[in-house]
Amino acid sequence: MTENRPDEGAVAATVRDITERIAETCAKCGRDPADVRLMAVTKTVEAARVNEAIGAGVRLLGENRAQELLSKYDDYRKDGVEIHFIGHLQTNKVRQIADKVTMIQSLDSLPLAREIEKQCAKLGKKMDCLVEVNIGSELTKSGVSPEALPEFLEEVSSVGGICVRGLMSIPPVCENDLERERYFSSLYKLFVDIGQKKIDNISMDFLSMGMSDDYLLAIKHGSSLVRIGTALFGRRAYAGHQ
Repeated sequence: MTENRPDEGAVAATVRDITERIAETCAKCGRDPADVRLMAVTKTVEAARVNEAIGAGVRLLGENRAQELLSKYDDYRKDGVEIHFIGHLQTNKVRQIADKVTMIQSLDSLPLAREIEKQCAKLGKKMDCLVEVNIGSELTKSGVSPEALPEFLEEVSSVGGICVRGLMSIPPVCENDLERERYFSSLYKLFVDIGQKKIDNISMDFLSMGMSDDYLLAIKHGSSLVRIGTALFGRRAYAGHQ
């Protein structure tokens, strides 16, 4: 069962509240709110509630699991809506989602890049990707380590079917905001440094960092795409969900 979920019909008000918070934070740090995209993370959220968010103006959805995307895709309102894949992606799942998403935010290996290229060639498209950075170098998380990132980008730049558009990261669980800010600051520095290197087929257009409990801090440190699930749809129970 779902816990602490906003009442039905409250999604639109929540979207407005989050949008206002983003705008206020941007104003405080001298940024244009138009430069920060709000993503609705739809993990375990039924299509009808996702459509409420779309009706309230959300134009970007984030999907974590290929099977769940397939089960809900036909029920989504799609006019002007983009879907990004943000979860860990196995190579054998690329075929299932390549025609349904406009960006894969979890590129973390050369084999995955080559499989994306292979499947997109069948569709006659190139896939925009973000490289997932394991900013805390955690053994239990996927993503490219900060130390390995330059070499990885050089390798992946030669893969023709994809276009790297930036970085994505999920920092470690932190005890306080200062600790979170250190990770955000480190990722932003990588983002800027890479952008200055002018690597072929690599551009730093998007920095995807910040979720429900820290998205305002992430915006202060340069995030251009925040991934909001719990703060938008309420706390969800994942046990037993596949």
